[in-house]
Amino acid sequence: MKTFESIGIIGAGIMGSDLTLDLASHGYRVILKDLHPDILEKAKQKMREDFKLVKLMKKEIPVKDIDQVLSNVVFTTTYDDFYTVPFVIENITENWEAKKQVYLELKEHCPQDTIYGVNTSCISITKVGSLLPKPENVIGMHFMNPVPLKQMVEIIKGYYTSEQTIQTIKNFLESIDKKPVLVNDSPGFVTNRVLMLMINECIWAIHDQVATPQDLDKIFRLGFSHKMGPLATADLIGLDTILHSIEVLYESFNDPKYRPCPLLVKMVDAGLLGKKSGKGFFDYTTALAQSTK
Repeated sequence: MKTFESIGIIGAGIMGSDLTLDLASHGYRVILKDLHPDILEKAKQKMREDFKLVKLMKKEIPVKDIDQVLSNVVFTTTYDDFYTVPFVIENITENWEAKKQVYLELKEHCPQDTIYGVNTSCISITKVGSLLPKPENVIGMHFMNPVPLKQMVEIIKGYYTSEQTIQTIKNFLESIDKKPVLVNDSPGFVTNRVLMLMINECIWAIHDQVATPQDLDKIFRLGFSHKMGPLATADLIGLDTILHSIEVLYESFNDPKYRPCPLLVKMVDAGLLGKKSGKGFFDYTTALAQSTK
């Protein structure tokens, strides 16, 4: 049973396009907004490609034809279709000023009772809520990557988030076969507070020449039964995102254990951002990339 008649998605990058695919394949009408038409077109093509993998990996998909899935999506660069949207999930870059601008715009174009899902890994949900007329309708929603294949969603209760909003979002997530886990608003929440520390420490191990990236990830896959090693995970997330998240934790806690490894900073400066740039700790421009998965 669908919780909302339509859902607005802000940001058509990797996370936004994955989320749109997941929602549309469960029969939801989605309005996907991005500033750039070329990014929307890339998102559409990415959804076509990713749907092939989703069909292979998932047993149950309510909408089994990609053309039908895409017919559930409105691709737009404007807010024209947001005036009646009851629920919006924002997925833009982890930059406070950019997010602030988006929410100030949404406030002018969405109904007053709209629920806002903040898809973030480190930005305060309470701080976002302070921008909107009904902060009780604001909740954090930290989806895991890749969204269509990961069931767990970390949902974050801001200072003003109401129990009604929490229950509504739990019901919504269950309608798309997700398993919500509720945490309180704190820098990094649970997943990133722990994951970013682990990834940063693994990068320190590479920096100190303790192991190669291949061998380090192999230890985690074979020794700890991780499906993907921490460095391949970092490449998938994006090393620029990893750096920003660890910097937020460092600034928030003022704890040296969160100090970014210089190797991470150097790689980001060099444009080695992981899978999205073609190279990170592993090379995704050759067939050898398959060995890191």
